[in-house]
Amino acid sequence: MNAILSVIRNNKAIFVANDGRLLKKCLLGFLILSFAFQSNNLGDIVRNVLVEAYLQVSVFVGFTLFVFIGIDSLTKFNVENFLNKTKTFHVPIATILGALPGCGGAIIVVTQFIQGRISFGALVAVLTATMGDAAFLLLSKEPSTGILVFAITCATGIVTGYFVDLFHNHKFQELKESFKIEFEKIGNTFVSRFNIFWVIIFVPGFCVGLLTAFRVNLDNYFLFSNFNLVESIGSIGAIISIFMWTLNPLSDFQCSTEKTRSFLSRVIDTTNFVTTWVVCGFLFFELLIYFSDIDLMAFFNVWIAFVPLIAILFGFIPGCGPQIIVTTFYLNGYIPLSAELGNAISNDGDALFPAIALAPKSAILATLYSGIPAVIVAYSYMLLFEI
Repeated sequence: MNAILSVIRNNKAIFVANDGRLLKKCLLGFLILSFAFQSNNLGDIVRNVLVEAYLQVSVFVGFTLFVFIGIDSLTKFNVENFLNKTKTFHVPIATILGALPGCGGAIIVVTQFIQGRISFGALVAVLTATMGDAAFLLLSKEPSTGILVFAITCATGIVTGYFVDLFHNHKFQELKESFKIEFEKIGNTFVSRFNIFWVIIFVPGFCVGLLTAFRVNLDNYFLFSNFNLVESIGSIGAIISIFMWTLNPLSDFQCSTEKTRSFLSRVIDTTNFVTTWVVCGFLFFELLIYFSDIDLMAFFNVWIAFVPLIAILFGFIPGCGPQIIVTTFYLNGYIPLSAELGNAISNDGDALFPAIALAPKSAILATLYSGIPAVIVAYSYMLLFEI
């Protein structure tokens, strides 16, 4: 397996190994796709999830990444020089980078902290503002709510970051060793050969997804009367995405951060892993409802006072999978917006992985600090607007 980062410590190069395992990815992908080809009710549920995930989330994630990664690829931006010139504004800059959908911006800030270029308050600010890949899901399904959540997490991140720096000087939690972090040089992978097929499905998929979002029923048109275009495009697109993610030797972390690969591969690989996590989140919810007799709505209503706290605790789990599940429960009306806000503030996405690997004490302390504003904001929102 490839390494995530090369770290120069005491003139010796070491590698921080990624946490991905190709075998586990293959098993997960095989499990999802095998369920999709079942002819029973379970198969219907999985196929509906694949279509919904691809046409309602993935195509918009892909479009967003084409824009953001396209801008990143066209500009030559020296982060180190920029940070040296803007020391007074590190907290709001870190917050804005963290608020960007996905984990790329937050990972940049975390690696800068490890190299001693920003304060501990800026680290707390970025972890507070980061929503990770769950942001793509929320934006695609409820864009107005997504913007509201981002505004609240940004404001919370800035206030929290400056508050932390007020009590801790710039040297607080500074690492005693000097690190030089470089992302490993990665060329095209085996799955890059399927990029052309991915694009062939993505272009009509984005058009269908856009029309579907505007409530246009394509089945009413003559050309599509004998062909279920929506289901066909959605199914094929989701299957290709999961297939490519399954066979991709890169970790999810590498997909979203590695800049040495081609622009198209970065977009496709990142969209594929977001697609797979969204499918897993949707399936977790749908299968829980299908196999369980528990009335989740009644359960959450009885324990409503603890729901935001549970969502906040989920946010402490590194990675984006658990956070996508929380967002899925919110979008289906099972948990309130206060819980989603608490999770958005407390979760750190994939940005926590390099911090845990190289500065575990700082990582744990920073994510615990982010839990304090998460509790305050979540329960304040609940008291003001939901009770």
